[in-house]
Amino acid sequence: MLYAHRTAAEKRTDLRELLQPGAAVQFPGAFTPISAKLVQEQGFQGLYISGAVLANELALPDIGLTTLSEVAQRAGQIARVTDLPAIVDADTGFGEPMNVARTVQELENAGLAGCHIEDQVNPKRCGHLDNKAVVDAATAAQRITAAASARRDSQFLIMARTDIRGVDGAGGLPAAVDRAKALVDAGADAIFPEAMRDLSEFEAICRAVEVPVLANMTEFGKSELFTRDQLASAGVALVIYPVTLLRSSLGAMERVLSGIRAEGTQQSSVSEMLTRERLYELVDYAGYTAFDSSVFNFQVPGR
Repeated sequence: MLYAHRTAAEKRTDLRELLQPGAAVQFPGAFTPISAKLVQEQGFQGLYISGAVLANELALPDIGLTTLSEVAQRAGQIARVTDLPAIVDADTGFGEPMNVARTVQELENAGLAGCHIEDQVNPKRCGHLDNKAVVDAATAAQRITAAASARRDSQFLIMARTDIRGVDGAGGLPAAVDRAKALVDAGADAIFPEAMRDLSEFEAICRAVEVPVLANMTEFGKSELFTRDQLASAGVALVIYPVTLLRSSLGAMERVLSGIRAEGTQQSSVSEMLTRERLYELVDYAGYTAFDSSVFNFQVPGR
């Protein structure tokens, strides 16, 4: 009720224990607090909060328009309702190294288990789109060093994302391997290689670094939608599905609205909706009522 049973510190420890090479632990992307409760109910071990999804939820494109305060507030709202560790997308850290440092401390305060900082030029672009640009190796390393130096809880996970593989003329996979190694040297606890083309590329990154590696299984992207077992065999520690729930939700909303418009009623869609009973179960309506009655039970005068 109200908040998670596990503290932020406990969830950070949980995350560290989960991220083992070859574990391919699945973290679905939650974009609302109630969707985070669904992720936990389904037995997943953690969740991911996508910067693209947070932007899209505000009806904005993923081009660096969201602010640190917006991301920290929404990510904190999501993290507080679940016992699962939550990793949040912190884009480029919302500025230069000092801004990156502040970003990490704000996300610590918000109860996140970790974040990732990327090496794109600010303002960034969606990682699976073309026309991206990355900063030089020294600037990318400075961001990660600032992030690692700023955290107060050593268990807070600093993940480095590199987009260099998807940048034309940047050197392809060898450049991604070199950048990943440099980011680990700068203090990254884990590596997020964006826009890998096939399993062999994930394998190459996993072989190159001695920290956990993340695989981004986003729909309509550069990577094939590999299974958990395939990614585990490549050595991947963590698999995220960042936009899946948002796309599924919006698709359902669009279909229902279309039906209401065409038929004059939502009746044909009711069978596909979450029932009132199930919704109340998900938000623990009975638990809140029982708690309230136990400490604030009274009779209304005149009744």
